[in-house]
Amino acid sequence: MIKQIEKRRRDYHRQEYQARLSRMHAEMQAGFKFLERFDRDRVVSIFGSAQIRNGDPLYRQAMELGRMLAEEGITVVTGGGPGIMEAANRGAYDAGGRSVGINIYLRTQERQNPYLNERIGFHYFFVRKLILAHIAQAYVYFPGGFGTLDEFFEISTLVATKKIEQKMPIVLYGKTYWNSLQRFLEKTAVEKYETLSKEKVRLWTITDSITEAFEIVRKIPRRIIRSEDV
Repeated sequence: MIKQIEKRRRDYHRQEYQARLSRMHAEMQAGFKFLERFDRDRVVSIFGSAQIRNGDPLYRQAMELGRMLAEEGITVVTGGGPGIMEAANRGAYDAGGRSVGINIYLRTQERQNPYLNERIGFHYFFVRKLILAHIAQAYVYFPGGFGTLDEFFEISTLVATKKIEQKMPIVLYGKTYWNSLQRFLEKTAVEKYETLSKEKVRLWTITDSITEAFEIVRKIPRRIIRSEDV
């Protein structure tokens, strides 16, 4: 009896793993198929908090950057949700540009913002993050939470380890927010523990100027070479 129960349990977990692998594979296929639409585009991914509301200065600034990029013919990509993501998409959408959302399905549903003319959604965070990384040639980070920081460190790691072979523009918008992280990295990781080199905490630009952010990313090429490209 016990052996039969154990066998059923193993069979159940095996089926569960296979179902997950199948879903991951399907999402990866759909994601890379989606990327093909943007082979000829210059693309900037913009990240930031979903909690920022319309009327907040950061919302207006993200919207302005989205507008400026769209008018330059650059595709604007975000996580497709509210807050900073909505603002950047809204600026691009209102300017007649290409406004793209790469969304995540959550139990506490993160709603899609209404300023998207192309979108795709994923169940798995890691697939969404992979597509957000691969689609763009430059990245702009507004103040945000765990998701924004996760995506920032992911891209920084890819650049630092030369998985992305060219130095991609990385802009951190909002000095009050980002300078505290910069000080931690310099004083603690670089100086005290020597776990990072000075060069690795100079991969990005911190600014309070939307114009400066725009000028940094506006000259991006249409394709960035990654060492894992085939």
